[in-house]
Amino acid sequence: MKAPSHFIGTSPIAQALRRLISTIANSAATVLITGESGTGKELLARSLHEQSDRLGGSFVPINCSAIPKELLESELFGHRKGSFTGAVADRIGRFELAHGGTIFLDEIGDMSLDMQVKLLRVLQERVIDPVGSTRQIPIDVRVIAATHRDLEAEIQAGRFREDLYYRLNVLPVVTPPLRERPQDIPELLNFYAAHYRTPQAPSIRFNAAFLDALVNYAWPGNVRELTNLMDRFSTLYAGQELDIRSIPPSLLPKGLVPIQEQMLLQMGPCISQDMTPPPEVLAEMGGSAMVDQPVPQDNEVESIIMLAQGMPHLPPEGMSLKDRLAEIERNIIEQALERSQGNVSRTAKLLNLQRTTLIEKINKYDLRTA
Repeated sequence: MKAPSHFIGTSPIAQALRRLISTIANSAATVLITGESGTGKELLARSLHEQSDRLGGSFVPINCSAIPKELLESELFGHRKGSFTGAVADRIGRFELAHGGTIFLDEIGDMSLDMQVKLLRVLQERVIDPVGSTRQIPIDVRVIAATHRDLEAEIQAGRFREDLYYRLNVLPVVTPPLRERPQDIPELLNFYAAHYRTPQAPSIRFNAAFLDALVNYAWPGNVRELTNLMDRFSTLYAGQELDIRSIPPSLLPKGLVPIQEQMLLQMGPCISQDMTPPPEVLAEMGGSAMVDQPVPQDNEVESIIMLAQGMPHLPPEGMSLKDRLAEIERNIIEQALERSQGNVSRTAKLLNLQRTTLIEKINKYDLRTA
């Protein structure tokens, strides 16, 4: 499955954005796309190109913050052989490559002031000067710029030229953060579940509680964060239905960990035959997804009993070692909770346990917390 060529979703925001793209696609005017990181600014720029009459030309993206400022001029406008140390051959710049098509200047707000002056001249005169050349090259390029920065604030701070801002901001477009269109999240999850599924298994799924948590999560990394999460889950849990209680905390966004802990306290651990975490993450889970914990070896049992109760006397009729160990574990957790005044985080540190593992044990023994 290919990556999406348009904003996914049926929310009013997504629909309005698609209509705007359709309206301005064939304009030759410069577009300035603003929005938080991960909201799909390059996707929007590609959509504008693909719906325009420049589709036969190239779409040439360049991230202005990823190129060292001393090399950016050469990247954008090209250079001639021998124009500087290391220029062993002529190089065509991105503007020339985009002739007849579209150039996408991502993170334009990170461009240095001296390069801003040169870009302004190109936008005004529609010619480029390759480094080391005495001949100007006319260009026919539609320019789309993007930034996550507040350019008006950057102007006030003296980091961005006001004249360049007005030259770029002819057609302003804002990409909305994902938290402002939560009704699109299930459709995005389904799309990327299908996009990242392995050939040997169907797409991953989410149970109702997990889906509700994902819809209500703030997604600070926006769609980029969502796609990364779907790639991770599709790799580790191919073909499975996911329950948030069975996911190791290290594999969840930080904002979902408190929700997971609340569900574990309210509902207890999830024991599902379908959820089979890969072996490499079981250690982090503390074995909490397993029905039966491994029984300690004899020397471990002896050490635990001696530590907790001294040298106990074995009754003639014998005893249930598993029950005795559970009783010891319960007593130790009770003592730790009392010492921590019921605070789960401090108790987990006292016992050197993962917080989620401790919560499962608190549920198992029906213990009270703060």
